[in-house]
Amino acid sequence: MKRRQFLDQTSKGMAALAIPSFFYKHQPSVYSTALIGTGWWGMNILDEAIQSGQNKIVALCDVDRRFLMPAAEKVKTLTGQLPRIYTDYRELIQKEKPQIAIVATPDHWHALIAIEAIQAGCHVYIEKPIGHTINEGKAIVKVARANNRVVQVGTHRRVSPHNISGMEFLKSGKAGKIGMVRAFVHYGGDQGTKIPDADVPEGLDWNMWCGPGPLVNYNPSIHPKGFRQHLDFANGQLGDWGIHWMDQILWWTEEKGPRKIFSTAARHIKNDNSDAPDTQVVNFAFESFTATWEHRLYAGNEAEKSNIGCYFYGTEGTFHMGWLDGWTFYPSNTNKSILHQDPVLHTKDKNNIKELWNNFMVSVMENRLPICDIQTGHRSTTMSLLGMLSYKLGRSVDWDPEKENFINDPAATALLKREYRKPWTYPI
Repeated sequence: MKRRQFLDQTSKGMAALAIPSFFYKHQPSVYSTALIGTGWWGMNILDEAIQSGQNKIVALCDVDRRFLMPAAEKVKTLTGQLPRIYTDYRELIQKEKPQIAIVATPDHWHALIAIEAIQAGCHVYIEKPIGHTINEGKAIVKVARANNRVVQVGTHRRVSPHNISGMEFLKSGKAGKIGMVRAFVHYGGDQGTKIPDADVPEGLDWNMWCGPGPLVNYNPSIHPKGFRQHLDFANGQLGDWGIHWMDQILWWTEEKGPRKIFSTAARHIKNDNSDAPDTQVVNFAFESFTATWEHRLYAGNEAEKSNIGCYFYGTEGTFHMGWLDGWTFYPSNTNKSILHQDPVLHTKDKNNIKELWNNFMVSVMENRLPICDIQTGHRSTTMSLLGMLSYKLGRSVDWDPEKENFINDPAATALLKREYRKPWTYPI
């Protein structure tokens, strides 16, 4: 094997690349800030908001007091002030009128909460995916533009140094003309077990947790943490992990989205309470290249070189955009050296939320679009949801990415939204 040629850039040097776009150019203001959804990831975001010195945490909201109360105590420990607590986001927004709202709830709640916050005047940091169905994303984009609010989506790989330099490498043509991209996430697991329904835990408002989704029996496999594999409330692995890698594809290409989508998916292995596919392959036909997605929720192994990321296949070689392993370029010419760059990630959960939050705050101060603007996040979410929509229909679909509509396909068009449970109303 050829000797790897490591790019001569230290962590400090790579971090410096981000400073012009992501950090403050002048003395920052302090903004009243509320977190809606106080679980693990929401608190990761809030930690960065507190550390930035630009955010006064005025309120927290969660329908589960088992998470809400410890979160409030943590904020008090970090800031010296106890935030006000709510179990209904509408009451929080109405009473507190925060300048910034962080939306970190389960996926099926993202759109309604973000829209209400924006209409109340908040700038919003919203976790991906931005919605459970495609038309929810359209509605968020519409209301964000109508109200001139900054909306940042949590696709933090857009600010990861190795992703930035990797995109520069690809866009410069060093990998040649790219005809195919393969995106994948292969994490292991076992068959799982069936868990019986249970009584709703004390402190959890299960009716409010289900919200616009169906009111199902409480089951510990759904909450906490397991909701992403339940299609009433999320869109499986493609709707979760897949969005990060669909985003990498759309970051690289000039095209707005795929034209034809076909998914095959099944539950070959899992025997638990979830209903999302444990095995899925999607073909996305763009005008100038073909992209694929694949995942499985079993058979973790050491045989495959990478278990997550995107392979870009070009005439000059193959480029792997990864996560914990950075990026690597394998030239077609075997006389040339392999190129590699290590990642620069923060220790906690291996992310770059700090840089994304700082970019968000700069964008709020300067009234400009953030690096992961809602339109960008909407397109990445849409690409993932198109794969799930094809799977649900059991056939291919033709999509117009400019008009954001299906072509002569009433059955597919009907799945762009879903019926909300009363009294919740689907956003327009």
